[in-house]
Amino acid sequence: MLRITELKLPLDHPEEALRPAIVQRLGIGPEDLLDFSLFKRSYDARKKSSELQFIYTIDCSVRDEAALLAKFADDHHVTAAPNISYQPVGQAPANLDERPLVVGFGPCGIFAALILAQAGFKPIVLERGTEVRQRTKDTWGLWRKNVLNPESNVQFGEGGAGTFSDGKLYSQIKDPKHLGRKVLQEFVKAGAPEEILYVSKPHIGTFRLTGVVATMREEIKALGGEVRFQQRVSDLLIEDGQLLGVVLDSGEQIRSRHVLLALGHSSRDTFRMLHSRGVYMEAKPFSVGFRIEHPQSLIDRARLGKYAGHPKLGAADYKLVHHASNGRSVYSFCMCPGGTVVAATSEAGRVVTNGMSQYSRNERNANAGIVVGITPEQDYPGGPLAGVELQERLESQAYLLGGSNYEAPGQLVGDFIAGRPSTALGSVEPSYKPGVKLGDLALALPDFAIEAIREALPAFDKQIKGFALADAVLTGIETRTSSPLRITRGADMQSLNVKGLYPAGEGAGYAGGILSAGVDGIRVAEALARDMLGLAEA
Repeated sequence: MLRITELKLPLDHPEEALRPAIVQRLGIGPEDLLDFSLFKRSYDARKKSSELQFIYTIDCSVRDEAALLAKFADDHHVTAAPNISYQPVGQAPANLDERPLVVGFGPCGIFAALILAQAGFKPIVLERGTEVRQRTKDTWGLWRKNVLNPESNVQFGEGGAGTFSDGKLYSQIKDPKHLGRKVLQEFVKAGAPEEILYVSKPHIGTFRLTGVVATMREEIKALGGEVRFQQRVSDLLIEDGQLLGVVLDSGEQIRSRHVLLALGHSSRDTFRMLHSRGVYMEAKPFSVGFRIEHPQSLIDRARLGKYAGHPKLGAADYKLVHHASNGRSVYSFCMCPGGTVVAATSEAGRVVTNGMSQYSRNERNANAGIVVGITPEQDYPGGPLAGVELQERLESQAYLLGGSNYEAPGQLVGDFIAGRPSTALGSVEPSYKPGVKLGDLALALPDFAIEAIREALPAFDKQIKGFALADAVLTGIETRTSSPLRITRGADMQSLNVKGLYPAGEGAGYAGGILSAGVDGIRVAEALARDMLGLAEA
């Protein structure tokens, strides 16, 4: 296979234009192009003066590949295509007398369990929340009726926090083994749109993700795995530094010397249990801030110019960063084009926001987190759980500011920059449900964060005209940008001081988002499988 990069075609080119463009680029006859597939399609909208084009990466099969490689030896845009097929680490023997446990069934746990099931290990999955259909009903209970189920919500349940998000499937992680491709292929196999394999910023959207994760669950079960819902792990069985199993809330003990922890970033009670059992962990940096909402049409015009609204481009996104004069970094986080701001708490008496989009991305507003980086050294000294405690204090304060009924505190951008409370909405209607109570968001975060965000918003306006729109809405607060701690692991992917415990994914501090969590789940599952098979890493 050959790989062609930077193959450019007009935005409105017909589908059949790709084949002759490949033939022309390689300088071969049409009959010499045997087959081709799209690896990536993107566009660059940074230069407003130039015509927008699609930029393709194509993998193709040709006659006399060796001759073409020699011909393009000095052209780095035509090379041999890398092998991106997934290579399993091995197969479990039929008489294996131990079953690995996977704790948590978000993206990390799903892919860890799937890899183990495909390799014949018949994993047992323990998920504290409910299956995805029931979870959706419980989540809507908070959004529509102000009723929180602490065990079934945006954070807990089948699919994890990523299910109620934009469903973004791109990441900047290093991925030398192309495990991200395995993640995308399994999603497509389970019913996701095939375009996620090649668009530059793939996403699925919440409503589609619910069906996809349910299908993946059924595959795990068909391969001999077991998925148990409403099974919260409340303790570990440890003897002389070796994990022997877990204890459930019900008191049931499940024995296994191989347990993969895929907790998610909001499993605070489990973090505390692990800490009390002496599992090594450390505080890590995360970020806090607000959600900001603009009309999606404003973002489209600013980012795409005359191409705003083009059906092949969809809703525009953005990525922004500002280094404030007080030494803090402010950046956009989890940008959701054509989406909504959602209630994302998992605990009574606290308010947390997140962003969500459907596959269509056709809601009237764009939203993103505008967050400030914080560190344990500077902002929450005091041990591994200090970041958790800070999150809890901020979320409890936001609950009070919102009226103590799960409404969120909010403020217009113009008022926030000017330092005055908001009393009435303008042209932008916030999408957060159960609702927004206007006031003064300066009371919701530490002074340094408020100062940095006030400085950043006008700076962002210089990059995206209208970003500091006076009527744009800020909704508080965003605290669960990533795990506030890391359950540290060694090169063998096991806990530093509990053999047989495999921390993985966002909750362990090793991922951020659906794709990276899925990739980490695969990597850690492979390490667990190698250990059970007695294999060294290749």
